[in-house]
Amino acid sequence: MESAEKEEISVEDEAVDKSIFKDCSKIAFYRRQKQLLSKKSTYQALLDSVTIGKDSARFQIINEPAKVPLLAEVCGIEGNIFRLKINEEIPLKPRYEVPDVLTSKLTTVRLTSCPGDTGSLVLASGKGDLKCHIMANPFKVDLVSEEEVVMSINSLGQLYFEQLQIPPKQRTTKKNEEDASTDTTQENQEELGLWEEKFENFVDVKVNGPASIGLDFSLHGFEHLYGIPQHAESHQLKNTSDGDAYRLYNLDVYGYKIHDKMGIYGSVPYLLAHKLGRTLGIFWLNASETLVEIKTEPAVKYTLTQMGPVAAKQKVGSRTDVHWMSESGIIDVFLLTGPTPSDVFKQYSYLTGTQAMPPLFSLGYHQCRWNYEDEQDVKAVDAGFDEHNIPYDVMWLDIEHTEGKSLWSLVTPTSRLTPTTQCMLRPKNRAFL
Repeated sequence: MESAEKEEISVEDEAVDKSIFKDCSKIAFYRRQKQLLSKKSTYQALLDSVTIGKDSARFQIINEPAKVPLLAEVCGIEGNIFRLKINEEIPLKPRYEVPDVLTSKLTTVRLTSCPGDTGSLVLASGKGDLKCHIMANPFKVDLVSEEEVVMSINSLGQLYFEQLQIPPKQRTTKKNEEDASTDTTQENQEELGLWEEKFENFVDVKVNGPASIGLDFSLHGFEHLYGIPQHAESHQLKNTSDGDAYRLYNLDVYGYKIHDKMGIYGSVPYLLAHKLGRTLGIFWLNASETLVEIKTEPAVKYTLTQMGPVAAKQKVGSRTDVHWMSESGIIDVFLLTGPTPSDVFKQYSYLTGTQAMPPLFSLGYHQCRWNYEDEQDVKAVDAGFDEHNIPYDVMWLDIEHTEGKSLWSLVTPTSRLTPTTQCMLRPKNRAFL
């Protein structure tokens, strides 16, 4: 009787309190992009500005309302890789570009211009079996492999690029005063987080205003996508149309909820798409907070189309649209064309390197506990291993031994444990980390 009256405890009861973390509705750059993209402001490629050099092809992209040009650069990279970079042509100051991720200077493949339709530019790489078809108005890029379009870029018109601005108080020239007069109202500025964004007790001041970017990719014939870790979700990425986007933002989330798209401990902006006979990869090289929306349109056997007086049956293939949005930086994306899964992994490892061989001591037993109260506690645990004749190689200390649980204290003299105990190699060949 007593056991029947016990209250059942669900895993959900132990899950994280999501109210202390942002969801999409609380992320200002997401709200801005969704609101402004609904107005369908399109970009146009200025093909008369094209220059093709040894390492890349460059051309301008312009948004008609803004009249401020962006600079696009397309590179062919050894191993069937294309790279697309989009940046401000003359930024107010250099925008952040991710260093130290790419393993070395990449070997480029010279792109050649091929005949194409009016209002388009066709760039071929290597033997010519891979091509980039660049359409001018509206701006769109088709990645073509063996005469088949496998990926389209900006086919949904979701290219988004917020340019750095002079703060309103520093605008002194007539032109800047005119720019200031066209700014949104104070209320809208706060709602859209243009110059300052608040969340609970945190305030993020944007010295040069909003700087977010975004771009869409349509994967033709693909329904199965994987990657963009780390999330407590299914291996295959899910459609996000009915909920939050996948969030890439490193968070120390204790008791995180499963089957959820919120960011947790790590973020890798690398996505794979697979179908019979073809695998593709997208590596979005951006270190800022990033959101990824996925929408899959499954294949249908046929749809009725009107061709003259007769209705015909036309097969419609599947397609998955992936929309990347980042808080800042530039658009720098690598298109890994496969065609096999093994090829895609080789292409990615060519860019970022392979896993380093682990040090020998790391293969042994590691002792870790949350938490050790003080130095004597650590010494007692160490002595216990000796007493019971249990070998171990490493003892890890958690954050409780630092001032205010601060990770920064691990490298400052404010830690309660002595430097010798924090990290030492003892005569027993044990490392304390």
